[in-house]
Amino acid sequence: MTTRQISDSELAGQPAAYWTGLAYEALIAYTRAQQAEKGYTQPQFWLLRNLSVNDISPDGEGMTLSELREAMASYIRPEDDLAAEAEVLLERGWLTRDAEDRLWLTEVGEQARADLARNAPAIRAALHEGIDDVHYVTTVKVLQRLIRNAGGTVT
Repeated sequence: MTTRQISDSELAGQPAAYWTGLAYEALIAYTRAQQAEKGYTQPQFWLLRNLSVNDISPDGEGMTLSELREAMASYIRPEDDLAAEAEVLLERGWLTRDAEDRLWLTEVGEQARADLARNAPAIRAALHEGIDDVHYVTTVKVLQRLIRNAGGTVT
C-alpha cells in the first residue's frame, strides 16, 4: 500500500483534531506496547506514581480508588480498570490496602516505580527520533495555541 504524498498547502487546510487524534492513539498504543513488553501497564504505573511521595503524591498518603480516579481524570482512558490494575499490584506486593479501603505504596512498590520509570527515556527517545527539540517545542506551542483558541485551558 502506498501513501499519497500530501502537499503543504493541503496539510494546512486539514483539521488539527484529525491529526491530533491519530497522534494521540498512536502514541498511547506505542507507549502501552513498550510497557507491556516490560510486564506492566500504563495504569499500573500511574497508580504507583500517584501513591509515591517521590513522584506525584504530595504526601505519600494512601488513596481510595475513587480518589485515584479523580486524580487521574485528565489522562485515564475509559477502558482502564483501576480496580483490576490495583489487584495486580496488591498481588505483587507493590501496594497494600488498609481498613478504610485506601491503597498504599509498599517499599517494594516504590522500588518497582523507580525501576519502571527508567523505561520512560527510551520510550521518549524512540518517539522523538528524527525530531529535534526546537521542532518539538514549536509543535507543543502550536497545540497549546489551538487549545486556547478552542476555549480550552493550558496548564
